[in-house]
Amino acid sequence: MKWPSHGSNPQYLFKAMGLRLPEDYLDFSANINPLGPPSCLQENWNELYRHITVYPDPYAAKLKTKIAGKEQIPLDSILIGNGGAELITLIARMLAGKKVLLIQPTFSEYEEALSANNCEILYEQLTEPDFTIRLPNLFSKLRQADALIFCNPNNPTGVKYSESTVISIIEECDRQNKIVIIDEAFYDFLIEYESMIPHISKFSNLILIRSMTKMYSIPGVRLGYLVATPSIIHKLSRLQSHWSVNTIALFAGEWCLEDEDFIHNTKYFIRNERDRLSQFFQQYQYIVSNSMVNFYLLRDSLLEDQFALFEFLLKKRIIPRHTFNFPGLEGRWLRFAIKSYEENTRLMEVLAEWRSFHH
Repeated sequence: MKWPSHGSNPQYLFKAMGLRLPEDYLDFSANINPLGPPSCLQENWNELYRHITVYPDPYAAKLKTKIAGKEQIPLDSILIGNGGAELITLIARMLAGKKVLLIQPTFSEYEEALSANNCEILYEQLTEPDFTIRLPNLFSKLRQADALIFCNPNNPTGVKYSESTVISIIEECDRQNKIVIIDEAFYDFLIEYESMIPHISKFSNLILIRSMTKMYSIPGVRLGYLVATPSIIHKLSRLQSHWSVNTIALFAGEWCLEDEDFIHNTKYFIRNERDRLSQFFQQYQYIVSNSMVNFYLLRDSLLEDQFALFEFLLKKRIIPRHTFNFPGLEGRWLRFAIKSYEENTRLMEVLAEWRSFHH
């Protein structure tokens, strides 16, 4: 069976399952902010219309200036991209033909982009259910590679690696003269986050990817940025197509960055809902990953294969994210986004109903 490689777009999932897509459903497969976009976007939306006749600023100067001010970094250490996906593609082009180590399970798009650029891919597989990084194993495998890619917090587990672990990895990559790419697409959902950006000036081998589509709930607009030393930014920008970031995305990014209350409210809403869900899962014998963000892995502790639960949820019009294309998970878990209070409550009702049949 050919499984869709992403969450969202549930029509492809239902087609793969041989089911008809219902008219109304709850989609837990895409891990974006359940609060929706900041209100400033709706309030200013009509203003965007008059800008669509003008080419976007190819240097994204205003947005870069806002990011530089917020993160206290020079402008020439920032590259704006058409979502994290474009930035991953640019990195893969830069690494074409090289050996790249991935920490699994991880976002499938890294491997797709690297394979398209004839990279040889090596793996460090983390073991469930804790998914902790064993540094000696990782450092040993690193010797065979030219670069390392991992995400922190991790997608799909939601696990956050400690600051000391991440810094140890950056330092070891520096010692071994390897490039290290950390995808921080979900960093802004963490209540306590130790920024890696100050380390950019110390380590010329470090690249950080940040998505703006997840926190600000704008996946249809596509926006992200990358932070690295100016020499890496220069290399990557030469691989980027002209006008890849549109005018609407640039304005949306500027407005979103001004709304700091929005991020604060999101973080605390997510934490409260995660706590509420965790209590339920414990009570009903579901195992969940130790997620610190807006999504988590879940499995029924009474089942080895989760396919029956997956099918049950789809028939109840609840769409989780399958894990068939996450190496090391192979369908043994389901990934769920944290949604609104009402939607999370509905999920708990359906999982309680499942448990009443299977106990």
